Amino acid sequence: MTESSLSPLRICRADYNNPAHASAVVQLLNAYAQDPAGGGEPLSDFAKNHLVKELAARPHAFSVLAFDGAQPVGLINCIEGFSTFACRPLVNIHDVAVLPSHRGQRVGEQMLALVDEIARERGACKLTLEVLQGNRSAIKLYERVGFAAYQLDPAMGQAQFFQKWLDY
Repeated sequence: MTESSLSPLRICRADYNNPAHASAVVQLLNAYAQDPAGGGEPLSDFAKNHLVKELAARPHAFSVLAFDGAQPVGLINCIEGFSTFACRPLVNIHDVAVLPSHRGQRVGEQMLALVDEIARERGACKLTLEVLQGNRSAIKLYERVGFAAYQLDPAMGQAQFFQKWLDY
């Protein structure tokens, strides 16, 4: 039996005003940013110092945390968008992070179940996310819980995710 299996895993919606939750959001996102799947670079000091305040200022943002006892071990950040075709909100899962010590223990699956519940409470028609092609374990997780590649017409192929950085 591993030590993590001795402690109860707790999944909860983050309260940005709770100092323990605020710290966990920054700590876990910084760990994810440093992972190859997150780009391999730590968060900037600006991001670390302003992230929680900026998330809290956005009513369309929410986060889900996983704790193993008192230790934060997982994070999902979500931003509500809008589906024009369905004329309903959608929830974009922007970040999914599980510490290496807790991967393979269904932490991500349990967090995604709470995200699904919150999205349904918000009247969302769907969940969206992007994932790197090489992140096979994440892709297996997403497919296991019902995600699939996005396409409208198979003849047109699957959607691709693009970005364009703006100067600031």
